[in-house]
Amino acid sequence: MIDSVATDSSSTPSNEKPRRARRTRMTGAERRQQLLEIGRTLFAAKGFEGTSVEEIAAKAGVSKPVVYEHFGGKEGLYAVVVDREMRRLLDMVTGSLTAGHPRELCEQAAFALLDYIEEYTDGFRILVRDSPIPQSTGSFASLISDIATQVEDILGREFKSRGFDPKLAPLYAQALVGMVALTGQWWLDVRRPKKAEVAAHLVNLAWHGLDGLEPKPRLIGHRKS
Repeated sequence: MIDSVATDSSSTPSNEKPRRARRTRMTGAERRQQLLEIGRTLFAAKGFEGTSVEEIAAKAGVSKPVVYEHFGGKEGLYAVVVDREMRRLLDMVTGSLTAGHPRELCEQAAFALLDYIEEYTDGFRILVRDSPIPQSTGSFASLISDIATQVEDILGREFKSRGFDPKLAPLYAQALVGMVALTGQWWLDVRRPKKAEVAAHLVNLAWHGLDGLEPKPRLIGHRKS
């Protein structure tokens, strides 16, 4: 009786070496995106000075000239990462301001910043550091100022309807947005209380502070100038 032998047509003959799987080559756009993501992660963890082109290239599995080819060096990569994050944050905040009631607008602005911190933590860590190189979109402080400009229009209309001087709206807008931004930097690390509770407390302070505004506030201490 002859035993039947199972054969596998896909098996490699004993006298032949197994073929290596061909590695898919990235397109230029895909490689650029990969380098941006790796750079973003490293810059967030180590900062600009602590990150090297060698490390970026090694993480991407490429040689240093590839990084230079796409971005001209570490500075170019960093600049693109920062510009993209700043635009993302500004778009999230300005895009969130859709409500009609001023208090809900405050809530939307607070949530937008906290959403960005939660979803794009690496990006926010990069933004709050002092950039060692000039950015086309400016600094984090200028970004906060841009967001405050959006709030300024809302406050100006509210001030006018309440009989307050609308010329003071820019000052209050900077104060409100600065308050949310600084609280966001603190919440970035502690993550307590929960996001919705942080937003509620921020709006509580902002709204009830605005609600009790004096048209012409007075200083009560001895210093008057």
